Amino acid sequence: MPLLRLALAMLLASTLFGCSSFALRDPVRIDLVGLEPLAGQGLEVRFAAKLRVQNPNDQAITYNGVALELDINGQPLARGVSDQGGEVPRFGEAVISVPISISAFSVVRQAWGAAGHPPGQSIPYVLRGKLASGLFGTTRFSDSGTLDWPQPLEGPYAP
Repeated sequence: MPLLRLALAMLLASTLFGCSSFALRDPVRIDLVGLEPLAGQGLEVRFAAKLRVQNPNDQAITYNGVALELDINGQPLARGVSDQGGEVPRFGEAVISVPISISAFSVVRQAWGAAGHPPGQSIPYVLRGKLASGLFGTTRFSDSGTLDWPQPLEGPYAP
């Protein structure tokens, strides 16, 4: 019986220690800082999305995979994954490159949706993803905002 109590006490202690390691962390900040064209297949368009990851926490973020989704105007536009690994230092930043694909169907859907937007109107976007790091170490991120639909040219340079 004392062995059972000791085992239960150790289990409880390890559970409490495990939960304390999940201290509250500030969310990471992810910004799309560049797109570089990549070779695609057939009608798809591919880019290397450059993401600046800023870690406002006191512990480094180690990752071994990245997933990324971009929605424009409530519709999916681009998706990408990478098995690259690395580390974002504590109170530091890193630039991560993720290959993303835009299917021909997504381009048509976006063009169809854009036809209903007059020039100068804002179009909402959502960027979501995760930095994978094992079962409990995954860091999810999300960013949203609006893109301004360009105004037609006026003046001497207008077509």
